[in-house]
Amino acid sequence: MLCWGCWSFGQSGIGSNLQAITPEPQVYEFIRDRNIQEVACGGNHCVFLLETGEVYTCGLNTKGQLGHRREGSKPEQIGALADQHIVRIACGESHTVALSDQGQLFSWGAGNDGQLGITTTEDSVTVPRLIKKLNQQMILQVSCGNWHCLALAADGQFFTWGRNNYGQLGLGKECPSQTSPQRVTSLDGIPLAQVTAGGAHSFALSLSGAVFGWGRNDSGQLGLSDKQDREFPCHVKLLRTQQVVYISCGEEHTAVLTKSGGVFTFGAGSCGQLGHDSMNDEINPRRVLELMGSEVSQIACGRQHTIAFVPSSGLVYAFGCGTKGQLGPGQTCNVKCPSPVKGQWAAHNGQLSGRADAFKYHIVKHIFCGGDRTFVLCSNYENSLPADDFRTINPLHYTCLINDETIDIWKQKLLERNNSNSVNSEIVQILSSAACWNGSFLEKKIDEHFKTSPKIPGIDLNSTRVLFEKLMNSQHSILLDQILKSFESFLIPQLSSSPPDVEAMRIYLILPEFPPFQDSKHYITLTLPLAMAILRLDTNPSKVLGKR
Repeated sequence: MLCWGCWSFGQSGIGSNLQAITPEPQVYEFIRDRNIQEVACGGNHCVFLLETGEVYTCGLNTKGQLGHRREGSKPEQIGALADQHIVRIACGESHTVALSDQGQLFSWGAGNDGQLGITTTEDSVTVPRLIKKLNQQMILQVSCGNWHCLALAADGQFFTWGRNNYGQLGLGKECPSQTSPQRVTSLDGIPLAQVTAGGAHSFALSLSGAVFGWGRNDSGQLGLSDKQDREFPCHVKLLRTQQVVYISCGEEHTAVLTKSGGVFTFGAGSCGQLGHDSMNDEINPRRVLELMGSEVSQIACGRQHTIAFVPSSGLVYAFGCGTKGQLGPGQTCNVKCPSPVKGQWAAHNGQLSGRADAFKYHIVKHIFCGGDRTFVLCSNYENSLPADDFRTINPLHYTCLINDETIDIWKQKLLERNNSNSVNSEIVQILSSAACWNGSFLEKKIDEHFKTSPKIPGIDLNSTRVLFEKLMNSQHSILLDQILKSFESFLIPQLSSSPPDVEAMRIYLILPEFPPFQDSKHYITLTLPLAMAILRLDTNPSKVLGKR
């Protein structure tokens, strides 16, 4: 692990002899005998997740954000999480959140704005606590802004909590803060691939590349062509055709990565963090032209700087605020165009074999940013691993899909656990989710689903029919009962008259393919309620459905 930037509170963990500002990559000693999986940085603290599921923290501890009683440069394990296998971590300005492999969230640190989600406004909580409000959910993703949090559940439900002074929770501005997780119903039905938070703004990304932003926008960080704050999610229409696959947020700027390896930035540019060779703010997404000749596979934003990784050359590029060494060029000045980070970098499988100095080169695995510091997980040439690619979405991290694999797993669970209530509840939760169905049959041919529009549904109805035919087989009779129950009691009654996006309308094409909808014995319970839901649609969505 290499790191650089500001360590004035000892949060690097490298050691007390490190300078407060480290302007070029330094080897991170803490990692020597440990495999790091993830790094998260708060305002003045750092959190390290090991592949074993253990969590270590270091830095400032004035609000209990370290989860233990020590403070300083040496990372210490959080003993209160020792019996949990943690899989994701996130930091706010002075609070920390950890996600376990059981889908449970734990939080600690500053809580005065409700950012811990544990119905308390205590100034600080020093030991990790379970967020009980989400206990019935299988949480897959969590992200923290300075004083707010976002979480995505397996059934597509999306929750926010914490400070809301700019509308960053997406719930309206009636409440200045929320102390417990609240559902963002305005995105219901959209299959989400990612949720991510900036300082006081938030984003959600759909599986087909639709970008939704809300919250603070005084620098244009929402990419909505103005500087007005938004209290509810708004579709960033200028990015609809760009095939966005990943979003990273700084304090007041945003960077997005496209399927083809392009980078777009917008928002605050006063330090050059947008990479457009200027110090101007941008209210519209604008491509970073200096990176156009390269295919970028990873991006990460710190408070006022941006990092990009190009796998073909193995180089890491940085731009933005560099006054605290966070860009890694060996100097402390702002940079307004992407510049290579100092060091000997090489591509995985590059042309180094046989060279005596091959051991000196760093092969990037994963980049992390936060606050005024940067971390890069590397391997040496002899044992190098291919770099992670943020354009490849991990199915374990987004809205659950209904396919052959999940059906076989459910069938096995139902047989093994003798139709237990907990299994039934889990299955019904997914089957009742329009978001799960809407993301389950995407066009796979050359990512055709990215073309989703009012005229193009982006789904393969033939694969829908094949799956439904499989479900009609007698061996799936127990599961079929669960589906009928889910459709009748939950899914159809919950269909909105005003879907938030065309991706939320696929359900109206999927359901009629289910054979029981053509069976007269289900006319009252299924067919008629679906017809009524279609008739209730507002004018615009009704027109969209008419085109399909």
